[in-house]
Amino acid sequence: MLTTAKKEKIIAKFQTKDGDTGSPEVQIAILTEDIKALTKHLKTHKKDDGSRRGLIGKVIQRRKLLNYLKKKDEKRHDALVKTLKIK
Repeated sequence: MLTTAKKEKIIAKFQTKDGDTGSPEVQIAILTEDIKALTKHLKTHKKDDGSRRGLIGKVIQRRKLLNYLKKKDEKRHDALVKTLKIK
């Protein structure tokens, strides 16, 4: 779970304009941090199936947003993937 301060930091880094919280870049960055946190949690709690299901849902949601961004603007997609070091 991300703290409010960490989430605001991510939003400030990836926003496309002031007050932007819903652009694909921001959403993908937040999901990526959630995925990292859940992955770390599941390394120590191997039988936590509820968290595993949540992780799979977040991965699917991030994949859909990445596909959307690639279809809309491939340059933005490539820059974001490079910045977040995913794929």
